[in-house]
Amino acid sequence: MTTPAIGSHATLLPPLLIGFLIAAPIALVAWCTRSLSRSGAIAATIVGTIAVRAGYEWGILLVAFFVSSTLLSRLGQAEKARRSAAILSNAGARDATQVMANGALFALAALGWVLSRRDAWMAVGAGALAAACADTWSTELGTLARAAPRLITSGRIVPVGTSGGVTATGFAATAGGAALIGGGAWLLRWPAPVAIAAGMGGIVGALADSLIGALWQARRRCERCDALTERTVHDCGTATGAAGGLAWLDNDGVNAVCTAIGALAALALWLAIA
Repeated sequence: MTTPAIGSHATLLPPLLIGFLIAAPIALVAWCTRSLSRSGAIAATIVGTIAVRAGYEWGILLVAFFVSSTLLSRLGQAEKARRSAAILSNAGARDATQVMANGALFALAALGWVLSRRDAWMAVGAGALAAACADTWSTELGTLARAAPRLITSGRIVPVGTSGGVTATGFAATAGGAALIGGGAWLLRWPAPVAIAAGMGGIVGALADSLIGALWQARRRCERCDALTERTVHDCGTATGAAGGLAWLDNDGVNAVCTAIGALAALALWLAIA
């Protein structure tokens, strides 16, 4: 089963215009409410335009991810800031780098679907988006967990916000985020193997995010506070220095790898069950 795209191959411009007219107002509202920075709104418009060009189903899945993630980011916002602001570097409105880290592969898959009409692109796109959604839900809800997070590689208790730190609440949120995209794909009448593969791929991608974050994401240290952080300037105002991991692999890079692993896992599972 395949879903129809908006328009035809021969008339590319009108469907793109329709996509833009749907995506741009949503991005504008997100910018006005400070969910996205200006660059983030531009990037979101590009991703959204391509998604809607592939079909309304693609656009709906993207909106489901964005709206749910935005609402969860505002849940307990003050408490999350109190717990993790000293560690996390990506606070405030999401910029273009963050948007593309989560959405670029989904947009590429949508473009692949437009050009080929192969269901494999559905599996890739939904798997990537499910991984991004699962990871985002895990972060937003896991930060509010009552239990202290433990490093996924060793079980050692770590401060809230530490990359690779996991909780039972975070694991449950991972499954919920992946189910939103996988279940959404099924409700939108995408092929059942695609929906199943997307949900499972999302979980795999999010767990890989935690593992990569614990092993290889760049870590920094504030010498004044003797505290690990992702920030180049600690909240005490002191410049931080490298303390481990790969210097070039920041949180956005890990998120991009997370979506790629989610996409590949979903594609592999789809090939096995389709």
